[in-house]
Amino acid sequence: MPVTAKFSEKLYSRLGHDVADELVDWFNKVDATYHADLRELNELNFARFDAKLEQQIAELRSELRREIAELSSELHREIAELRSEFQQQIARLETRLIRWMFLFWIGTVGTMMAMLRFWA
Repeated sequence: MPVTAKFSEKLYSRLGHDVADELVDWFNKVDATYHADLRELNELNFARFDAKLEQQIAELRSELRREIAELSSELHREIAELRSEFQQQIARLETRLIRWMFLFWIGTVGTMMAMLRFWA
């Protein structure tokens, strides 16, 4: 947006309207040039910022993937350990259960034999 400069009548009377209008045109051209330069500089800075942001996002994604993979392998290892421990506990429980069943059946057979001798 060009800037419209307005000078005092004293300047117009000293320089003349043609020269004052040329001065205003020159100021407008300088202003337009500065705006274009500033726009270009902003676009370059944004492009650098965007590239840096993309790089940081890519690094963050890579780091997150690595950490997720580490957590996943750690979780799999923990699950395997828990399964192994669970299977060991089940084996111990089965062993104890078999012992108790054996003792129960021996007691039952002994009681039945004693009853048969007593009534026979």
